[in-house]
Amino acid sequence: MTIHIGAKPGDIAETVLMPGDPYRAKWAAETFLKDAVCVNEVRGMLGFTGTWNGHRVTIQGSGMGMPSLSIYANELISEYNAQTLIRIGSCGGMQDYVGIRDVILAMTATTLSTPSRGIMKELNFAPCADYGLLAAAAEAAARKGTKTHVGGIYSSDVFYDERPDLNEQMVRHGILGVEMEAAELYILAARHKRRALAVLTVSDHLLTHEALPADQRERSFGDMVEIALEAAFT
Repeated sequence: MTIHIGAKPGDIAETVLMPGDPYRAKWAAETFLKDAVCVNEVRGMLGFTGTWNGHRVTIQGSGMGMPSLSIYANELISEYNAQTLIRIGSCGGMQDYVGIRDVILAMTATTLSTPSRGIMKELNFAPCADYGLLAAAAEAAARKGTKTHVGGIYSSDVFYDERPDLNEQMVRHGILGVEMEAAELYILAARHKRRALAVLTVSDHLLTHEALPADQRERSFGDMVEIALEAAFT
């Protein structure tokens, strides 16, 4: 048991999927895991452990933003020995060829700032995914026939962004989408020698201003969860 996770020793699997929304964690556990049991309710940040195709899996909410994710990832790694951490979440598309419902596999995560900046000081560290997970996820997506893009994303430290000039540079330099957590996850995984990947569903678009209707989100997010699970155990 930690300050933010009430799970007992042995309750958390070595493979952890991390959606930002705790209720998405609940939905994913009930939909994809067998015999899922709630192992964390502290501060309403739900976590569940069950099995997928015989493999133990935990699905633990991370909250919004890198500071919140950093808390949960640190505790999952240091106290529960999580080895593989995969962010499953939504993102905003930033290229005209990236469509709503497409899946983005984040090879790298550009950012202005993360909670780890105090450690890195003047170093511009380049956070990247675990290649084995990335390749396995790309293969899983191809088997499913899911339209998928592999490349760089932008992990923003603000939701209500008032820097259109910065977004223009992201688009110009080929950034596929924007979200708020992956860069810190990748840095923590590098620091602790763990595997990490972000598998993201495009739920809205910064260029076209399209947005995925709420009643269609679960079906689209299901592909993302399946890709993440297949990648973890390939």
